Amino acid sequence: MTWEWKNLDEMVRPLVREALLSIRPYVPGRPIQDVMREFGLARVIKMASNENPLGPSPKAVAAIQAMLGELHRYPDGAAQDLRSAIAMHTGLPRDAVFVGNGSDEVIKLVAETFLEPGDEMLAPYPSFSQYDFSAHVMGATLAPVALAEGFAYELGEMRKHIRANTKLVVLCTPNNPTGTWLTHTEVAEFVDSLPSNVIIVLDEAYNEYVDAPDPVRSVELIQAGYAVLSLRTFSKMYGLAGMRLGYALGNPSLIRYLHQARAPFNVNAMAQAAAIAALTDTDHVARSRASNLAGKEQLYRGLERLRVAYVPTQGNFLIARVGDGERVFQSLQEKGVIVRAGFLGLSEYVRVSIGTAEENEQFLKTLADVLGKTADLR
Repeated sequence: MTWEWKNLDEMVRPLVREALLSIRPYVPGRPIQDVMREFGLARVIKMASNENPLGPSPKAVAAIQAMLGELHRYPDGAAQDLRSAIAMHTGLPRDAVFVGNGSDEVIKLVAETFLEPGDEMLAPYPSFSQYDFSAHVMGATLAPVALAEGFAYELGEMRKHIRANTKLVVLCTPNNPTGTWLTHTEVAEFVDSLPSNVIIVLDEAYNEYVDAPDPVRSVELIQAGYAVLSLRTFSKMYGLAGMRLGYALGNPSLIRYLHQARAPFNVNAMAQAAAIAALTDTDHVARSRASNLAGKEQLYRGLERLRVAYVPTQGNFLIARVGDGERVFQSLQEKGVIVRAGFLGLSEYVRVSIGTAEENEQFLKTLADVLGKTADLR
């Protein structure tokens, strides 16, 4: 049966808030089954969404299984046990911790809490598209500040763009999608230079992967009394992307207002149990770090042999300059390798997640085929 809907566009459009009309919906990495169906493929590898190729923490899986008999119960809306576990993990008190349905929700709640029409959010460019989305949902403005050569931050340049109506400044480090990063010294000096009416949002979704010198220590900035919100996630290092769980750390004076903006029961019971267990799984974290470091070096070597430029990364992904990024993305997925392309300001690049050794090798071989190159990738 085919259902024919009456077209209500003319009636509905004038009722929609003006701020929503210019928003471009987020487009995630394509699901494996979707690509298999479209191209008739028996095997597809996904290296598009910066997921942990080792899978979830085994302790988290066991915690989820233990919760199955309690699914008829509502979760703890305040997520007290999880917030206590995060507090112990970070060295902050529980009232300095907020949890949400993925860091995407936390970013949106930060905007809903602090932004009004006429306000401005400063963010690097290119960077994570959800900053632009969250600002525009609130009728505020996103002011993009271009990254420097090699996609490095120039915080002095960003400081010049702060105006009277600037309320939030976002620093994503390591930056998604470029993989470039900031040091603690750089961030601390920048934060200290800002006026007191500006809130710094440090998006640290990939902070567990950082092995560069002088990593950002956002907890120290929070403890020192700065208006800093550090955003973290269980989707990357802990392998719980399907559970949708992120969190924010900050002065309780900031965190309390996020609670006023959140929906009741915004974090489900299984996610809470899984996250508590994942925080204790130091073996899984160590394996994931080691795998990511080895995979990063494998991709570096392979791209160098293919004479494909890349940007050094501190995340679990990197961007490679392939010419026509959209064409290469399409060609790769037709051959069973899903990456990402289409990032604003990065038309010549694709972003590839760091996978297992086998996945990385398959990506490099397929990329060589797509680019018409041959190379010894061993």
